[in-house]
Amino acid sequence: MYEYKFVKVEFKRLSGKPTEDYRELIKNHAKEGWRFVQIFAPDFVTSGVAVGTYYELIFERPQHT
Repeated sequence: MYEYKFVKVEFKRLSGKPTEDYRELIKNHAKEGWRFVQIFAPDFVTSGVAVGTYYELIFERPQHT
């Protein structure tokens, strides 16, 4: 059995850049025993253009019993 963790990273409004460095997030979570599984980047359409506002990093690790 595994436990999962979802880390949401928002984008800055004006620049569109992420508020955190995903590479550092992955490294820091790995130190805590989390394994990076996937990055999920949903987007929505505004004025006919797809715009992302955030992404989520998905981590897993074996559940401690």
